[in-house]
Amino acid sequence: MSSASGRARKEPAWVRLLLIGIAVAYLAVFLVAPIAAVFTQAFAKGLSAYLHSFADRTAYSAMLLTLLAVVISVPLNLIFGLAAAWAVTKFRFTGRSLLVTLIDLPISVSPVISGLVFVLLFGMQGLFGPWLSDHGIKVIFAVPGIILATLFVTFPYVARELIPLMETQGTEDEEAALSLGANGWQTFWRVTLPNIKWGLLYGAILTTARAVGEFGAVSVVSGHIRGKTNTIPLHIEILYNEYQFVAAFALSSLLVMVALLTLVVKSIVARRAQTQLGRLAPATVEE
Repeated sequence: MSSASGRARKEPAWVRLLLIGIAVAYLAVFLVAPIAAVFTQAFAKGLSAYLHSFADRTAYSAMLLTLLAVVISVPLNLIFGLAAAWAVTKFRFTGRSLLVTLIDLPISVSPVISGLVFVLLFGMQGLFGPWLSDHGIKVIFAVPGIILATLFVTFPYVARELIPLMETQGTEDEEAALSLGANGWQTFWRVTLPNIKWGLLYGAILTTARAVGEFGAVSVVSGHIRGKTNTIPLHIEILYNEYQFVAAFALSSLLVMVALLTLVVKSIVARRAQTQLGRLAPATVEE
């Protein structure tokens, strides 16, 4: 690594400037300019019009539904991710590799396909549709379908963060605690959880960001019922198609601010998690 960094310092100045210029130009065109355009359009008619966009009843309903999806999906995915990571890293069992593969499935499958799967399962003509209809339970084109779609597309993130962290830590700390007389819950709360807290928080941040911005799967199962089954991304699409540009970009700016805040918190948590991982296995981190 030292020889590589030495060669990098010996590169001509114009090469370094060219590479830096390309990176900055790329970020300016594909990141800074779109964000600036969103805020420019959002405030095109002044602050009062911008704030009025959030006072609309349907916009308020979309924000509440998005918040509900986040409040339900994030805790459930924390529990699932923690349980899955514990099972994968602390035990050896038949089907372990299959479980790891299935955890990555929502990332590999298009969100639209995920939504269609729920329609085939819970729609009126789906596998469980007739039974649900007979019992007065509505999943598709209703809030439960949105929650299910959000849960599906977000459940890998916590597990994907915890599995490598817990594999690096190994089982020595837990074994030492058990040998000293601690029971299972004491070992979990006083040993395992403190060791993985930053990775757990990092996964929760990623899950929250994905839940807030999810469009494809939710769009398929929502039915686009204004004021009832529209999340913020779906409501933005409707406003834009109706040429209500200020309102559409105002809500878009809200998502942008959530994304920027997520990036700041994510970088802080990632730095803490990397520091913790470096103390546990410095050689592994360097590799």
